[in-house]
Amino acid sequence: MWKVFFALFFVLGGIMHFVKTEFYLNMMPPWIPFHRPAVFWSGIAEIALGIALLVPATSPWAAWGLIALLVAVFPANVQMLLNAKNASRGIKTMHWIRLPLQGGLIFWAYTYT
Repeated sequence: MWKVFFALFFVLGGIMHFVKTEFYLNMMPPWIPFHRPAVFWSGIAEIALGIALLVPATSPWAAWGLIALLVAVFPANVQMLLNAKNASRGIKTMHWIRLPLQGGLIFWAYTYT
């Protein structure tokens, strides 16, 4: 059941790349080129890897892919924190908490390798 929840978390997150594209574009660090294609392809990757996680034959590979994806998008999470410099204390705190949670998601994905 938790594996389905984890997979759906990524599938829905990937779909949001297309529903709320501007939100994801605003997360992109300025030093990363081709923001729109990066948002597009990371959304596709999240959807595909989330689905592949549910298929026993591809589940370990999908888990490794999700780990790689989580590492790759970490700079965007840091950028969200940097963009929140004028935000409320609560928003800033959420962004600070989000950074170590990325490690938790990586560990969770690792359990499916």
